[in-house]
Amino acid sequence: MTSDINVKPSIFAHRGASGYRPEHTRSSYLLALEMSAEAIELDLVPTRDGVLVVRHESEISMSTDVGEHAEFADRHATKTVDGRTQSGFFTEDFTWAELTRLRCRERFPTMRPDSAASNDSEPILRLNDVLDLFEKTAGAGVALILELKDATYFDEQGLPLDALLEMTLQQAGWAANDPRLTIECFQKTILLRMRARGIGARHVYLMEFGGVAWDEVTWAAEQGVPSLSYIDELSDAGLEALGGTFDGLGLDARFLVDIFTGSVDAGRKIVEAAHCSGLTVFTWTLRPENRFLPLKWQVGLDQAAWGNWQGYFASLYSLGVDGVFADHPDLALAARESVSARP
Repeated sequence: MTSDINVKPSIFAHRGASGYRPEHTRSSYLLALEMSAEAIELDLVPTRDGVLVVRHESEISMSTDVGEHAEFADRHATKTVDGRTQSGFFTEDFTWAELTRLRCRERFPTMRPDSAASNDSEPILRLNDVLDLFEKTAGAGVALILELKDATYFDEQGLPLDALLEMTLQQAGWAANDPRLTIECFQKTILLRMRARGIGARHVYLMEFGGVAWDEVTWAAEQGVPSLSYIDELSDAGLEALGGTFDGLGLDARFLVDIFTGSVDAGRKIVEAAHCSGLTVFTWTLRPENRFLPLKWQVGLDQAAWGNWQGYFASLYSLGVDGVFADHPDLALAARESVSARP
Protein backbone atom coordinates (compact mmCIF):
# COMPACT_ATOMS: atom_id res chain seq x y z
CA MET A 1 0.00 0.00 0.00
CA THR A 2 1.38 3.42 -0.91
CA SER A 3 0.69 6.72 0.79
CA ASP A 4 -1.40 9.33 -1.00
CA ILE A 5 -1.59 13.00 -0.10
CA ASN A 6 -5.30 12.95 -0.94
CA VAL A 7 -6.12 10.31 1.65
CA LYS A 8 -8.65 11.78 4.08
CA PRO A 9 -7.91 10.67 7.65
CA SER A 10 -10.81 10.48 10.07
CA ILE A 11 -10.81 13.31 12.62
CA PHE A 12 -11.10 12.28 16.27
CA ALA A 13 -11.88 14.84 18.98
CA HIS A 14 -9.18 14.33 21.60
CA ARG A 15 -10.93 14.48 24.99
CA GLY A 16 -13.66 16.38 23.15
CA ALA A 17 -12.85 19.79 21.69
CA SER A 18 -10.25 20.15 24.43
CA GLY A 19 -8.49 23.04 22.75
CA TYR A 20 -11.53 25.21 23.41
CA ARG A 21 -13.09 23.82 26.59
CA PRO A 22 -11.67 22.00 29.63
CA GLU A 23 -11.10 18.40 28.59
CA HIS A 24 -13.65 15.67 29.16
CA THR A 25 -16.49 18.06 29.96
CA ARG A 26 -19.98 17.99 28.56
CA SER A 27 -19.38 21.27 26.73
CA SER A 28 -16.17 19.87 25.22
CA TYR A 29 -17.97 16.84 23.80
CA LEU A 30 -20.93 18.85 22.52
CA LEU A 31 -18.65 21.36 20.80
CA ALA A 32 -16.70 18.52 19.14
CA LEU A 33 -19.93 17.04 17.78
CA GLU A 34 -21.04 20.49 16.60
CA MET A 35 -17.73 20.76 14.73
CA SER A 36 -18.49 17.45 12.95
CA ALA A 37 -15.77 15.38 14.59
CA GLU A 38 -16.02 11.80 13.37
CA ALA A 39 -15.22 10.25 16.74
CA ILE A 40 -15.01 11.31 20.37
CA GLU A 41 -12.11 10.01 22.46
CA LEU A 42 -12.41 9.41 26.22
CA ASP A 43 -9.94 8.35 28.90
CA LEU A 44 -11.26 6.06 31.63
CA VAL A 45 -10.12 5.58 35.24
CA PRO A 46 -12.02 4.06 38.19
CA THR A 47 -13.18 5.34 41.56
CA ARG A 48 -12.73 3.41 44.79
CA ASP A 49 -16.24 2.02 44.43
CA GLY A 50 -15.69 0.86 40.85
CA VAL A 51 -17.31 3.67 38.85
CA LEU A 52 -15.56 4.52 35.58
CA VAL A 53 -15.00 8.26 35.33
CA VAL A 54 -13.70 10.27 32.41
CA ARG A 55 -10.30 11.74 33.27
CA HIS A 56 -7.00 11.70 31.42
CA GLU A 57 -5.35 10.00 34.38
CA SER A 58 -6.35 9.05 37.88
CA GLU A 59 -4.25 11.89 39.37
CA ILE A 60 -6.63 14.86 39.11
CA SER A 61 -4.80 17.83 40.66
CA MET A 62 -4.35 19.63 37.34
CA SER A 63 -7.73 18.87 35.80
CA THR A 64 -10.03 19.62 38.76
CA ASP A 65 -10.38 21.93 41.77
CA VAL A 66 -9.71 19.06 44.21
CA GLY A 67 -6.84 20.97 45.86
CA GLU A 68 -9.27 23.61 47.08
CA HIS A 69 -11.47 21.14 48.95
CA ALA A 70 -10.23 21.12 52.52
CA GLU A 71 -12.33 18.07 53.31
CA PHE A 72 -10.16 16.02 50.94
CA ALA A 73 -6.75 17.27 52.10
CA ASP A 74 -5.99 13.92 53.74
CA ARG A 75 -6.34 12.15 50.38
CA HIS A 76 -3.11 13.68 49.05
CA ALA A 77 -0.71 10.82 48.34
CA THR A 78 2.44 9.78 46.51
CA LYS A 79 2.11 6.63 44.42
CA THR A 80 3.92 4.66 41.77
CA VAL A 81 1.44 4.03 38.98
CA ASP A 82 2.68 1.63 36.30
CA GLY A 83 6.26 2.74 36.83
CA ARG A 84 5.58 6.48 37.25
CA THR A 85 5.89 8.10 40.67
CA GLN A 86 3.27 10.83 41.15
CA SER A 87 2.02 12.99 43.97
CA GLY A 88 -1.48 14.37 44.16
CA PHE A 89 -5.08 13.24 44.43
CA PHE A 90 -6.15 9.98 42.79
CA THR A 91 -9.64 8.93 41.69
CA GLU A 92 -9.19 5.45 43.17
CA ASP A 93 -9.06 7.07 46.63
CA PHE A 94 -12.50 8.67 46.20
CA THR A 95 -16.01 7.34 45.89
CA TRP A 96 -18.11 8.56 42.99
CA ALA A 97 -20.32 10.49 45.43
CA GLU A 98 -17.25 12.39 46.65
CA LEU A 99 -16.04 13.19 43.12
CA THR A 100 -19.37 14.80 42.28
CA ARG A 101 -18.31 17.72 44.50
CA LEU A 102 -15.40 18.58 42.20
CA ARG A 103 -15.35 20.78 39.10
CA CYS A 104 -13.22 20.50 35.98
CA ARG A 105 -10.35 22.78 34.98
CA GLU A 106 -8.19 23.49 31.94
CA ARG A 107 -4.87 21.62 32.21
CA PHE A 108 -2.96 24.35 30.29
CA PRO A 109 -4.46 27.55 31.73
CA THR A 110 -1.69 29.94 30.69
CA MET A 111 -1.55 28.46 27.21
CA ARG A 112 -5.32 28.26 26.73
CA PRO A 113 -6.83 31.12 28.74
CA ASP A 114 -10.08 31.12 26.76
CA SER A 115 -10.68 27.54 27.82
CA ALA A 116 -9.58 28.30 31.38
CA ALA A 117 -12.34 30.91 31.52
CA SER A 118 -14.73 27.96 31.82
CA ASN A 119 -12.93 26.54 34.87
CA ASP A 120 -15.01 25.32 37.80
CA SER A 121 -18.27 25.40 35.87
CA GLU A 122 -18.75 21.71 35.02
CA PRO A 123 -18.65 18.48 37.04
CA ILE A 124 -16.64 15.35 36.39
CA LEU A 125 -18.52 12.88 34.18
CA ARG A 126 -18.93 9.14 34.47
CA LEU A 127 -18.75 6.93 31.41
CA ASN A 128 -22.49 6.37 31.90
CA ASP A 129 -23.06 10.12 31.49
CA VAL A 130 -21.11 10.24 28.25
CA LEU A 131 -22.86 7.18 26.84
CA ASP A 132 -26.20 8.86 27.52
CA LEU A 133 -25.00 12.14 25.97
CA PHE A 134 -23.67 10.25 22.96
CA GLU A 135 -26.94 8.43 22.37
CA LYS A 136 -28.90 11.68 22.49
CA THR A 137 -26.62 13.95 20.45
CA ALA A 138 -24.18 12.03 18.22
CA GLY A 139 -25.18 11.55 14.62
CA ALA A 140 -25.05 8.33 12.65
CA GLY A 141 -21.55 7.15 11.94
CA VAL A 142 -19.87 8.96 14.85
CA ALA A 143 -17.60 6.60 16.79
CA LEU A 144 -16.64 6.45 20.45
CA ILE A 145 -13.02 5.68 21.34
CA LEU A 146 -12.36 4.54 24.90
CA GLU A 147 -8.82 4.62 26.24
CA LEU A 148 -8.13 2.48 29.31
CA LYS A 149 -5.49 4.01 31.57
CA ASP A 150 -2.86 2.19 33.64
CA ALA A 151 -4.52 -1.20 33.41
CA THR A 152 -1.82 -3.19 35.22
CA TYR A 153 -1.90 -0.83 38.20
CA PHE A 154 -5.67 -1.00 38.48
CA ASP A 155 -5.57 -4.80 38.30
CA GLU A 156 -3.31 -4.64 41.35
CA GLN A 157 -5.82 -2.36 43.09
CA GLY A 158 -8.65 -4.85 42.54
CA LEU A 159 -10.26 -2.60 39.92
CA PRO A 160 -9.98 -4.55 36.63
CA LEU A 161 -10.90 -2.17 33.84
CA ASP A 162 -12.25 -4.84 31.49
CA ALA A 163 -14.78 -6.07 34.04
CA LEU A 164 -15.78 -2.54 35.01
CA LEU A 165 -16.23 -1.52 31.38
CA GLU A 166 -18.30 -4.59 30.55
CA MET A 167 -20.55 -3.92 33.53
CA THR A 168 -20.94 -0.22 32.67
CA LEU A 169 -21.88 -0.92 29.06
CA GLN A 170 -24.42 -3.48 30.17
CA GLN A 171 -25.97 -1.05 32.66
CA ALA A 172 -26.21 1.60 29.94
CA GLY A 173 -27.90 -0.78 27.52
CA TRP A 174 -24.95 -0.89 25.10
CA ALA A 175 -23.83 -4.15 23.53
CA ALA A 176 -20.29 -4.98 24.62
CA ASN A 177 -19.21 -5.12 20.98
CA ASP A 178 -21.28 -2.18 19.76
CA PRO A 179 -19.89 -1.27 16.31
CA ARG A 180 -19.34 2.33 17.44
CA LEU A 181 -16.84 1.28 20.12
CA THR A 182 -13.08 1.25 19.72
CA ILE A 183 -10.97 0.27 22.73
CA GLU A 184 -7.38 1.47 23.01
CA CYS A 185 -4.59 1.16 25.54
CA PHE A 186 -0.82 1.51 25.90
CA GLN A 187 -0.75 -2.08 27.20
CA LYS A 188 -1.43 -5.25 25.22
CA THR A 189 -2.58 -7.48 28.09
CA ILE A 190 -5.83 -5.63 28.76
CA LEU A 191 -6.57 -5.38 25.03
CA LEU A 192 -6.16 -9.13 24.66
CA ARG A 193 -8.56 -9.68 27.55
CA MET A 194 -11.04 -7.30 25.92
CA ARG A 195 -10.89 -9.20 22.65
CA ALA A 196 -11.34 -12.51 24.46
CA ARG A 197 -14.41 -11.16 26.27
CA GLY A 198 -15.88 -9.59 23.14
CA ILE A 199 -15.69 -6.05 24.52
CA GLY A 200 -15.26 -3.44 21.81
CA ALA A 201 -15.65 -3.69 18.05
CA ARG A 202 -12.01 -2.69 17.40
CA HIS A 203 -8.85 -2.81 19.50
CA VAL A 204 -6.00 -0.35 19.05
CA TYR A 205 -2.56 -0.58 20.63
CA LEU A 206 -1.17 2.82 21.63
CA MET A 207 2.57 3.53 21.40
CA GLU A 208 4.53 6.41 22.92
CA PHE A 209 7.77 7.68 21.39
CA GLY A 210 10.73 6.63 23.53
CA GLY A 211 8.52 4.53 25.80
CA VAL A 212 7.84 0.92 26.68
CA ALA A 213 4.58 -0.74 27.73
CA TRP A 214 4.45 -1.35 31.49
CA ASP A 215 2.92 -4.81 31.12
CA GLU A 216 5.82 -5.60 28.78
CA VAL A 217 8.28 -4.43 31.45
CA THR A 218 6.71 -6.60 34.15
CA TRP A 219 6.44 -9.65 31.90
CA ALA A 220 10.06 -9.33 30.75
CA ALA A 221 11.25 -8.99 34.36
CA GLU A 222 9.39 -12.17 35.30
CA GLN A 223 10.94 -14.02 32.37
CA GLY A 224 14.41 -12.60 32.92
CA VAL A 225 14.62 -11.20 29.40
CA PRO A 226 14.99 -7.65 28.01
CA SER A 227 11.73 -5.81 27.46
CA LEU A 228 10.76 -4.61 24.00
CA SER A 229 10.27 -0.89 23.59
CA TYR A 230 7.52 0.51 21.41
CA ILE A 231 10.08 1.28 18.70
CA ASP A 232 11.21 -2.37 18.82
CA GLU A 233 7.60 -3.40 18.25
CA LEU A 234 7.47 -1.24 15.12
CA SER A 235 9.99 -3.49 13.36
CA ASP A 236 8.71 -5.53 10.42
CA ALA A 237 8.52 -8.65 12.58
CA GLY A 238 6.83 -6.72 15.38
CA LEU A 239 4.23 -5.21 13.07
CA GLU A 240 3.50 -8.59 11.55
CA ALA A 241 2.83 -10.00 15.03
CA LEU A 242 0.67 -7.05 16.02
CA GLY A 243 -1.26 -7.30 12.77
CA GLY A 244 -2.40 -10.76 13.68
CA THR A 245 -3.55 -9.58 17.10
CA PHE A 246 -5.02 -6.07 16.95
CA ASP A 247 -6.96 -3.92 14.51
CA GLY A 248 -4.77 -0.87 14.61
CA LEU A 249 -2.03 1.24 16.16
CA GLY A 250 -2.25 4.64 17.80
CA LEU A 251 1.16 6.20 17.22
CA ASP A 252 2.74 9.17 18.92
CA ALA A 253 3.26 11.64 16.06
CA ARG A 254 6.96 11.81 16.92
CA PHE A 255 7.32 8.36 15.38
CA LEU A 256 6.13 9.82 12.09
CA VAL A 257 7.58 13.32 11.89
CA ASP A 258 11.08 14.30 13.01
CA ILE A 259 10.67 17.00 15.66
CA PHE A 260 13.72 18.94 14.43
CA THR A 261 13.77 18.60 10.65
CA GLY A 262 10.14 17.78 9.94
CA SER A 263 11.19 14.80 7.83
CA VAL A 264 8.47 12.20 7.30
CA ASP A 265 10.63 9.58 5.59
CA ALA A 266 10.78 7.22 8.58
CA GLY A 267 7.11 7.81 9.29
CA ARG A 268 6.10 6.91 5.76
CA LYS A 269 7.87 3.57 6.05
CA ILE A 270 6.16 2.83 9.37
CA VAL A 271 2.69 3.64 8.05
CA GLU A 272 3.16 1.60 4.89
CA ALA A 273 4.57 -1.38 6.81
CA ALA A 274 1.69 -1.23 9.28
CA HIS A 275 -0.85 -1.13 6.47
CA CYS A 276 0.85 -4.10 4.84
CA SER A 277 0.38 -5.97 8.14
CA GLY A 278 -3.34 -5.20 8.06
CA LEU A 279 -3.22 -2.51 10.74
CA THR A 280 -4.97 0.83 10.60
CA VAL A 281 -2.83 3.73 11.83
CA PHE A 282 -4.01 6.57 14.05
CA THR A 283 -1.71 9.34 15.28
CA TRP A 284 -1.80 11.75 18.22
CA THR A 285 -2.02 14.56 19.19
CA LEU A 286 -2.51 17.38 16.69
CA ARG A 287 -2.27 20.78 18.38
CA PRO A 288 -1.61 24.21 16.86
CA GLU A 289 0.49 25.83 19.61
CA ASN A 290 4.23 26.21 19.04
CA ARG A 291 4.93 24.16 22.16
CA PHE A 292 3.51 21.07 20.46
CA LEU A 293 4.88 21.62 16.94
CA PRO A 294 8.13 20.33 15.45
CA LEU A 295 10.69 23.13 15.10
CA LYS A 296 10.12 23.38 11.37
CA TRP A 297 6.55 24.64 11.89
CA GLN A 298 7.05 26.85 14.94
CA VAL A 299 6.53 30.58 14.37
CA GLY A 300 8.16 33.00 16.79
CA LEU A 301 9.23 32.30 20.36
CA ASP A 302 5.89 32.39 22.16
CA GLN A 303 5.16 28.76 23.00
CA ALA A 304 1.44 29.48 23.43
CA ALA A 305 1.11 31.15 20.03
CA TRP A 306 -0.16 29.16 17.08
CA GLY A 307 2.52 28.22 14.60
CA ASN A 308 2.20 26.82 11.08
CA TRP A 309 -0.15 24.08 12.20
CA GLN A 310 -1.52 23.77 8.66
CA GLY A 311 1.85 22.63 7.35
CA TYR A 312 2.35 20.20 10.19
CA PHE A 313 -1.10 18.66 9.91
CA ALA A 314 -0.69 18.31 6.14
CA SER A 315 2.64 16.54 6.59
CA LEU A 316 0.96 13.91 8.76
CA TYR A 317 -1.95 13.54 6.36
CA SER A 318 0.50 12.96 3.52
CA LEU A 319 1.55 9.69 5.13
CA GLY A 320 -1.83 8.09 4.59
CA VAL A 321 -2.71 7.73 8.26
CA ASP A 322 -6.25 6.51 8.84
CA GLY A 323 -7.16 8.83 11.69
CA VAL A 324 -5.80 11.71 13.76
CA PHE A 325 -6.55 12.85 17.31
CA ALA A 326 -6.89 16.62 17.58
CA ASP A 327 -7.61 19.04 20.42
CA HIS A 328 -9.16 21.40 17.86
CA PRO A 329 -11.30 19.21 15.57
CA ASP A 330 -12.29 22.17 13.41
CA LEU A 331 -8.64 22.88 12.56
CA ALA A 332 -7.97 19.25 11.72
CA LEU A 333 -11.02 19.18 9.46
CA ALA A 334 -10.00 22.44 7.77
CA ALA A 335 -6.52 21.08 7.11
CA ARG A 336 -8.01 17.92 5.65
CA GLU A 337 -10.19 19.92 3.28
CA SER A 338 -7.21 22.02 2.24
CA VAL A 339 -5.08 18.96 1.52
CA SER A 340 -7.84 17.18 -0.40
CA ALA A 341 -8.35 20.28 -2.59
CA ARG A 342 -4.77 20.24 -3.85
CA PRO A 343 -4.33 19.28 -7.50
